[in-house]
Amino acid sequence: MPVSAAPAALRQHLQQIGLELATLEMTPERSAAALGAVVEAAAATAGAPVEITAALGLARDWTTATPGSVSAEARGRFAAWHGWMEQAVTAWERSRPLPAWPTELPQASAPTRTASPSAAAAEQAVPLLPGGIDAEMMQLFCTDCEDFLRDIEQGVLVLEERPDDPETLNTVFRAFHTFKGNAGMLKLVVLQRVAHELESLLDSARRGRLRLGRGEIDVILAGADLFSRYVAAVSSRLAGRETADSVSLPAPAVIEAVQAVLANRAAAPVVPPAVVEPPPSPPPATAVPAAAGGDEPTPVEAPAPVANPAPVAVPPPAVAALPRPIAPSGSVRVDTGKLDGLIDLVGELVIAQSMVTQHPAVAAAADEQLARSLAQLRSVCSELQRTATALRMVPIRGTFQKMARLVRDVATQLGKEIRLVLDGEETELDRSVIEEIGDPLVHMIRNSADHGIESPADRVAAGKPAGGTITLRAYHEGGIVVIEVADDGRGLDPARIRRTAVQRGLVRGDEQLSDREVLDLIFAPGFSTAERVSDVSGRGVGMDVVRRNIERIRGKVEIDSTPGRGTTFTISMPLTLAIIEGLLVAVGDQRFVIPALSVRESFRPLPGAVTTVQGRGELVAVRSRLVPLLRLGRHFGIEGACDAPGDGIVVVAEAGQETRCLLVDSLIGKQEVVIKSLGETFPPGRGFAGAAILGDGRVGLILDTTALVRMRTHTTETAA
Repeated sequence: MPVSAAPAALRQHLQQIGLELATLEMTPERSAAALGAVVEAAAATAGAPVEITAALGLARDWTTATPGSVSAEARGRFAAWHGWMEQAVTAWERSRPLPAWPTELPQASAPTRTASPSAAAAEQAVPLLPGGIDAEMMQLFCTDCEDFLRDIEQGVLVLEERPDDPETLNTVFRAFHTFKGNAGMLKLVVLQRVAHELESLLDSARRGRLRLGRGEIDVILAGADLFSRYVAAVSSRLAGRETADSVSLPAPAVIEAVQAVLANRAAAPVVPPAVVEPPPSPPPATAVPAAAGGDEPTPVEAPAPVANPAPVAVPPPAVAALPRPIAPSGSVRVDTGKLDGLIDLVGELVIAQSMVTQHPAVAAAADEQLARSLAQLRSVCSELQRTATALRMVPIRGTFQKMARLVRDVATQLGKEIRLVLDGEETELDRSVIEEIGDPLVHMIRNSADHGIESPADRVAAGKPAGGTITLRAYHEGGIVVIEVADDGRGLDPARIRRTAVQRGLVRGDEQLSDREVLDLIFAPGFSTAERVSDVSGRGVGMDVVRRNIERIRGKVEIDSTPGRGTTFTISMPLTLAIIEGLLVAVGDQRFVIPALSVRESFRPLPGAVTTVQGRGELVAVRSRLVPLLRLGRHFGIEGACDAPGDGIVVVAEAGQETRCLLVDSLIGKQEVVIKSLGETFPPGRGFAGAAILGDGRVGLILDTTALVRMRTHTTETAA
């Protein structure tokens, strides 16, 4: 593992350690065993500073002192230890001095246990940039490999369910075959050897000499993870984030595992599936370099491959079969920077077209030919804008398929039966949106699998099937994209969440909240630590980060949960980050754009609809509910803005489960605008998300509705 990747891997172990510590009170024996396993895995991290290595050894001693349990004293120590480790890993990652060791903990000494010689010998250095190969060729190799790895991982998960599927076998075999050829051309001898061994394993399966089981699948996935690590390391090296010249990979271990599988295959041949010889590998493309910022496969640590692993009663996740090969169409790889430049130019063209068509002199002209020409110009610009936007649209299939591997690994680790159902994989989003949504989806899927789905015994006792189901669905709804993450697990308990929130001071004990508002509390920062030991253990861990990431792309997330029946998270977000549909409003002589996705409704308030409540400011009655009012004219200090609510328009904006009424002078209309960054002009927290050039040439500021809706009441009163 590259040195730069080691802190990230250790950080993942620390997160899992935190989860296991939090669940000790609920499942003492199982959590203690899991905690020991995670600490043992963390202690194997290579290249860590001696202080961190010693601290890991100390934690290992705490978990092995009383096998099957963790004492109350050790739990108290773990709290301080975990906090120090988080700071130490950050310092290690940033090449800074490590923090001082906590005084309440015993001094950590270097552990006496060392890695076995066989484990050390299982790693082999592979050059990142072989001599004589230029960076452009390596970038092309990495881009091709990313496509192959997606086919391999998705295909292998299909084979786990249908091991005799000849079409999928040939697809995975063909991917390894091409990978081997490309690696050989670049003189990557180690990778070529690994690909050759895995190709031999798959060839035996294709010819009916070997039936793929869980052990064989684990070995193939371990090989795919090896290639993923190499591609990620090369991409980091090419991008300047990595300075090492080589990366250590467990190639000998994978090769040994493959050979053991082949040596121990059943003597009795099975009925061979139809074998279709793959066509010769096509030569790698060299016309256009691939984008440096393309999708990188997310490395997922697989269990160490073994020759004959014991069977585990965890069914594979349900995934769709690989699509049938179709005749290749003409295509060319284009640098994403050039594509972004094209999108920007098209946006400028649309703005210029609007300024021309709305110019007073042009609008006053009565020339019929000019009117036809302007109509033609509008039509061409609109079509060009749609086409340019479509160039950045990619299916969400790749992101969804990564979740299948994630569910498989979590289910295997926890001994659960989990089925993943994917729906709407062809739904297209802007490439930048897909890149931003990946991490939140990983966290939500992991939470559903780890904390939402019950154990088989608990599910059977509750009258449910032993196997749980997680559904990941995407679809278009109007001008937005909706992604749903649903599970049929234990669900969230609003009463438990409310009690915990009151204890932590997040809400007042007498505050009236609906069930939806209570569920929304799991997104509050600092909510997770105490709540993880309750009936909804872990469902709030890091969810504040999930919501911030989704809101950064102008999306929103909502929760719907029924205790005992399951939880559904619904994410709504725009198709693209470059252009939004907004509601154009006037406040005094200023123009603002409110993202349409955040607008629930608008109305002119009736006399007496606005009331003032001590400590809560002005409130507006909206459908039998009092909602805080924010007068944009007063808030932004705009002279001449409407002051009497009855003379203006109230726009009800929402962010998650929270709402706020925004008082504006009038509504101008609804239109698509091209987003322009404000840079350093307006610092964060001012309530602006960007700017747009309007059709009349004026600049309209785009409101950050999330910041305005969640603004504290006293801020509104002060501004007023």
